[in-house]
Amino acid sequence: MLVIKDLAVKFPSRFGEFTAIEDVDMTIKPGEIHGLVGESGAGKSTLGAAVIGLLSSPGYIANGELSLGNTNLRNLTPDQAHEIRGDRISMIFQDPQTSLNPLMTIEDQLIETIQAHSNVSDSAARKRAIDLLEEIGIKNAAERIKAYPHQFSGGMRQRVVIALAICTDPELIIADEPTTALDVAVQSQVLDLIRRLARDRRIAFMLITHDIGVIAQIADRVTVMRKGKVMETGDTPQVLGAPTHPYTQALMDAVPPLDRRIARFRVPEDAGAAGVVTGNTAEKWLLEGQQHVLTGLTLQDICVRFAGPRTSLFRKPEPYAALRDVNLEVRPGSIMGLVGESGSGKSTLAKAITGLNTPSSGVMRLGDEILPAGKARSRHHSSRQLVQMVFQDPYSSLNSRHRIGAILTEPLWFYGFVQDARERARLVAAMLELVGMAPDAIDKYPHQFSGGQRQRIAVARALLARPRFLICDEPTSALDVSIQAEILNLLKDLQSMFGLTILFISHNLAVVRQMADDMAVLRNGVIEERGTTEDLFARPKAKYTQKLLSLTPVMPREWQSVG
Repeated sequence: MLVIKDLAVKFPSRFGEFTAIEDVDMTIKPGEIHGLVGESGAGKSTLGAAVIGLLSSPGYIANGELSLGNTNLRNLTPDQAHEIRGDRISMIFQDPQTSLNPLMTIEDQLIETIQAHSNVSDSAARKRAIDLLEEIGIKNAAERIKAYPHQFSGGMRQRVVIALAICTDPELIIADEPTTALDVAVQSQVLDLIRRLARDRRIAFMLITHDIGVIAQIADRVTVMRKGKVMETGDTPQVLGAPTHPYTQALMDAVPPLDRRIARFRVPEDAGAAGVVTGNTAEKWLLEGQQHVLTGLTLQDICVRFAGPRTSLFRKPEPYAALRDVNLEVRPGSIMGLVGESGSGKSTLAKAITGLNTPSSGVMRLGDEILPAGKARSRHHSSRQLVQMVFQDPYSSLNSRHRIGAILTEPLWFYGFVQDARERARLVAAMLELVGMAPDAIDKYPHQFSGGQRQRIAVARALLARPRFLICDEPTSALDVSIQAEILNLLKDLQSMFGLTILFISHNLAVVRQMADDMAVLRNGVIEERGTTEDLFARPKAKYTQKLLSLTPVMPREWQSVG
C-alpha cells in the first residue's frame, strides 16, 4: 500500500537548511494500523504531511522514495496530487473543531466533499452522507446531519471528521492524534471505529499518537521516531514488549501503569530538566511566604446552573444543571484526582472554585475561610492569590506578545510581593531554575519553547503567586509520555516541598493513579464515587467507575517496566 524509503524532508531558512526527517523507511499494508510514536518534534506530523502532500512552505522532500501502490507520489503534478488527496489518501486531524467549517452544516460539508471526488447528484450525495453517519455510529443521522459542528460533542465531531475522511473510499488514512483531547469513553468509541474500518474496508491507517496505551491496544505495527529518524520499527508486541533501542526503552519506562502506583517516573537521560533544584532563592522565598502551611478545601452542596437553549420566543429557556449538590473535601497537603468524561462538569467545578463561575447554591471553604462566589470575589480577595490554576494548553494561557520575564513578573507586582525591579528579575530567574528551566528563558517569547517547557513556565507563574491550593486542569493531556513524566515528577516534587494542596483534573486514569492520594468520579454534574485512590482502583463500587477503568487503554503487564 504505502512504501517509504530513505525519505528526507528539509526546511530552508536564512540560517541554512533544517532537516526535519531523514533516512525514514516505512511500509504499511492494506487494512493495517501502523502506529507512529515519539516525542514532540520527532517528525511524526511532518512525515504524515509529506505523504499527503501538505508540507508547509518552504519545506520540501529532499530525497527518497514515496509511493502509494503503483503511484510514485513524488512525480505528481499539483493537479494530480490534489486529485489523490482526499480520493486515495485522507487525513484525520487532532482538533475536529478547527477541521470543520463552523458556518456550514454537517450535511453541506459532507455533500461538498463527496461531490468533489465523484460525479453524483445532490440527492445521491445526501443519501451517501446519511449512510456514512449511520455507519460511524451517529444516531438519527437523517436529522442530525442538519446540525452545525458546535451542536455536536467533541467525540461526535471527531466521528464527523472520520466520515469526511472515508466518504471517498480512500486506501490510506493518516490519523494525527485523533483521540488526544477525548475522554476514555469517547476515545474507546473512536478507536473501535478505526479498528472496524481497517478490518471491514481494508483501509490502511497511519496512526500518529503519543499515547503508548492506544498503540498497544490497536496498532498492528509500530514505528518509533526521534529527532527526525526512525529508532525502531516492527510488530507491536515486539517493539513495545521487548524494545531493543534505548530510546524506546526509555519511552516505555515513562508510561504510567494503570494497575499499580510507582514512586517516580523514569525519563530519558537527555530529556531535559531532571526535576526541582533545591536550596535556591525561589525555594526560600516560597517557604518564607508560609506555603508550607497546609490548607484544605471543602465544597458543600455546590450547584452550578446555566441558561439552556431557547425553544420558544415566548418561553424562558430552561436552566441546565452543570453541577448538582457536589460535596467534596480535599485534605490539606494532599492531591485530589477528579475524573469523568467530557461534559461531566470537571472544568466547571474548577472555575467555580477559582471564582470564574458563580454557583447557584452551596458553600466553598478554603481552610476556615468561606470563598465568595463568582463576581462577589473581588480582584484583591485573598483567595485570588491563594488559589491558582495550571491550564491544559499553556500556549493559550501565556500572553504570546510578552516575554517570559514580563509574564512571570506580573504576579509579583500585582500582589505587592516585591517592589524592587531588579529583585523581581532575580526571583523570576530563580523560579525558572526551580522548575527546571534555564534563566535565559526570561528574554524569550512563549512560541520559542516546546509544550513541556511552556507548561513548566505556567507552573512557575502559578507558584509566583505563593498559592496554597493549586488546580491542575488536564496539565499533561497534550504532552508526549516522556515530557508528561517530567511534568508529573515536577508537580510531585513541588507538592512535597511546599505542602501544596492540589486538585488534579484528568481523563487519564493511569496518570491520576500515580498522582492522587484521593479521587472523585464525576458524571453529569454528580459525584458518582469518592475515596482513596487505591481503594477506588482496587475495589470500584460505582458501575460508571468500573466502566471507565475497563475502557482505559493499557499495555499487557508483561510489556510494562517494573517501575
